[in-house]
Amino acid sequence: MKYYLCKFIPPRANFLTTMSADEQKWMQQHGDFLNELLAQGLIVAHGPVIDEKGGYGVSLYQIPDEQNIAAITAEDPIVKNGVGHYEHYSMLHLKARG
Repeated sequence: MKYYLCKFIPPRANFLTTMSADEQKWMQQHGDFLNELLAQGLIVAHGPVIDEKGGYGVSLYQIPDEQNIAAITAEDPIVKNGVGHYEHYSMLHLKARG
């Protein structure tokens, strides 16, 4: 298994409060996409981070060795629509409760 912290970087610092109607729709699809990966066991946890410099999203992934994290996050509807991008950080291991 491989483990990653993935940081979703929105297109602007005030994105969460200035989203257009299309961006709101894509953010809903983004949440649905992440929840599906959570249900599949590829994501351990995800959620928004409130930062005074600008919010962003964080997801913790646990994926099989043969899968590619960039290929997975490239399928996120918000990314496919050109709104923001991901940064991927490898982790040595990931431990979770339960």
